[in-house]
Amino acid sequence: MAALRFDRYYRYADITRFLKQFSQQRPDIFRYESIGKSYEGRDIWLCTITRFKTGPDTEKPAMWVDGNIHASEVSASSACLYLIHKLLTEDPKNEGIRSLLDTRVFYVCPRLNPDGAEWALADKPKIIRSSTRPWPYDEDPIEGLIREDMDGDGRMLQMRIPDPNGSWKPHPDHPKLLVPRAPDETGGTYYRLLPEGRIENYDGFLIPMARTKEGLDLNRNYPIGWRLEGEQHGAGPFPTSEPEIRAQVDFICKHPNITGAVCFHTFSGVLLRPPSRFAEDELPAEDVWNYKTIGAKGTEITGYPAISVYHEFRYHPKEIITGVFDDWMYEHRGVHAWTVEIWSPQRQAGIGEYKYIDWYREHPVEDDVKMLEWSEKVLKGKGYIEWYPYEHPQLGKVELGGWDVAYCWRNPPPHMLEKEIAPFADWLMFHLRIAPKLEIISSSAKAIGQGAYRVELVLQNTGWLPTYVTKKALNNKLSRPIVTEIELPRGATLETGKLREEHAQLEGRCYRGAAGVWSADSTDDRLRLVWTIRAPRGGTVKITARHERAGTVRSTLRLQ
Repeated sequence: MAALRFDRYYRYADITRFLKQFSQQRPDIFRYESIGKSYEGRDIWLCTITRFKTGPDTEKPAMWVDGNIHASEVSASSACLYLIHKLLTEDPKNEGIRSLLDTRVFYVCPRLNPDGAEWALADKPKIIRSSTRPWPYDEDPIEGLIREDMDGDGRMLQMRIPDPNGSWKPHPDHPKLLVPRAPDETGGTYYRLLPEGRIENYDGFLIPMARTKEGLDLNRNYPIGWRLEGEQHGAGPFPTSEPEIRAQVDFICKHPNITGAVCFHTFSGVLLRPPSRFAEDELPAEDVWNYKTIGAKGTEITGYPAISVYHEFRYHPKEIITGVFDDWMYEHRGVHAWTVEIWSPQRQAGIGEYKYIDWYREHPVEDDVKMLEWSEKVLKGKGYIEWYPYEHPQLGKVELGGWDVAYCWRNPPPHMLEKEIAPFADWLMFHLRIAPKLEIISSSAKAIGQGAYRVELVLQNTGWLPTYVTKKALNNKLSRPIVTEIELPRGATLETGKLREEHAQLEGRCYRGAAGVWSADSTDDRLRLVWTIRAPRGGTVKITARHERAGTVRSTLRLQ
């Protein structure tokens, strides 16, 4: 197997090389293809992982997994690659993986935004939110602070400038650590804190932050609740306007066998479930219950809390985000979709319960001390950098230092990467394993006299989820019912039944309850079909039953 390691972050050419090697080494279970081109013309790779000899991928329940829609969130790609590597390497010896790939399929897009990641991983990195396409204007900024590695050491740190009106002061016991100045505090040493960078057209007084030329956020470009730039920054000119999102949406819509989805991001160390735009009590209760069950398993496996975006992960209590992937997958495709925010530096530092977004607005100073101690002990001082003098071309004498955000906040430090991402593969396999799955539990063709036969087929959904997956899908008719077709031998006629027919959806085991007090375990997970045909002896009858999400099954019966 290709020498893929998980103590480093790979650039686009490396990922392409690995995928090519995988396809050569395991063509029985791995294929990859381009589903479109990025803004800069790179192929967007999509990996299909299933045992192809047991049937085409489109006839099996599927799970969508992607990463790195945001430019600098490169550990998201690592999580996708880890899943691929685990499936390919453990398939021969792991019965659970073997049976999963026999009956189901993963669609994995390791790097949805290859352009932005290339900028983030360049020798001289440039950090942007998402796409490299200019938006909403294509002019370069002509004034303000532009974040940049000024001293050429490969890091973009912080600059501190002595300022009597500064908001920051040294911690009394840890002087290199800057902490907020009290609202009524005076008479001390204070600093103004800025990102490391150069200032265009500096007038000696004002330092505005320059507008980022590349202002798109690809995770606001989906066709769900989409809003204009004035209402939702970075959303683009229209839904799916960006080639990366258009390619993804097109592929997903052409693959109705997708029964669930996870998109990897960074950071906060949480499993996020939709909706983002309104309270979850507006969702069907059954979908919320199932979301919580799936999330609880994710917490058990990964240690990450499973929380609601709207209720627990809002950037501002009076604002919402729209046009995001997991909302679109749930509301328009009718499947359980998650956003995973990899990595929590706070949790690594021993900070227990904290409010994920609110923490950046307000938290106790003791948390900052814990973070500094974690950097000193675990990261050997590479997380929080001792301040050092630098002669800035516009500001003169400043100091560079503080948090190296790229090293230990935005993604796990490389030596901590594998431990952080490894558990997700097991949760993703669990998520796919509970998908609906059509199976034949009985089929027969019995002679009933005078050249007539009674043909019978009994189907069952053996998955935990119903064939329609969510009540949202059922209510909005997002999933076609089961379709059966019978093919008769030459010279045969159909007396009762239909050549092609739609049938009801089949339930799964997810609504059975836990107490067992009033249980009535009905067979609403089964479907029995009967045809009467008149045909010459010795012919064969072929029956196909298919469901977009639960797969396709076939039976061939000999007329005796």
